Amino acid sequence: MMSKLFRAVILGAPASGKGTISKRIVDKFGFDHISPGDILRMNVKNNTKLGKEAKVYIDQGKLVPDDLIIKCVTSRLQESHGKSWMLDGFPRTRVQAERLAKMHALDAVINLEVPHEVIIDRVKGRWLHLPSGRVYNIGFNEPKVPGKDDITGEELVQRDDDKPEIVAQRLQVYEEMMKPVLDFYYENNLVTNFKGKTTAEIWPKVEQFLVERTKALMAGRL
Repeated sequence: MMSKLFRAVILGAPASGKGTISKRIVDKFGFDHISPGDILRMNVKNNTKLGKEAKVYIDQGKLVPDDLIIKCVTSRLQESHGKSWMLDGFPRTRVQAERLAKMHALDAVINLEVPHEVIIDRVKGRWLHLPSGRVYNIGFNEPKVPGKDDITGEELVQRDDDKPEIVAQRLQVYEEMMKPVLDFYYENNLVTNFKGKTTAEIWPKVEQFLVERTKALMAGRL
């Protein structure tokens, strides 16, 4: 366990492998993984005051306002008192980034850079067994029988939003949305970019970076 707290943000486009990298960071370094999206969904499910407020916007297909998201994150960070943490899915706007900076000084912003064409190819080969949520990918983790779930033998499907043109559109929206956030973090010299086509290629770089940064933190060099 680290004697000093490490605070990080991880950024990455949809299907960039951010979920897998985040899990490996948690397993390796013991960071508390904080995802406002997960917290909001849990609050909505449990019908809390915060959940009820958020549900009004979600049901209308609107973005949950900054103030509500920040309240959600602040509450969760208080629960992580005494633990190193990593935010995933926050901040999404410059206002959120600026408000976070006033509350906590970050030690790192980990930005995953996977070429858009690689992500589109990756998602294009993704097939799902809807009842169970099992995911298969053509090229790796393929089903034993093409188009059939390994366990039940039922038909696999592709989600409409996994179609190349939809994925390309989502990636463009992500880039436009996150540019002000990245600009803010570049201005504060916090961003480290990790480029690659696969998680296997990117993870060793992230791991080495965090090993070095956490050692520097404990040695008082950060």
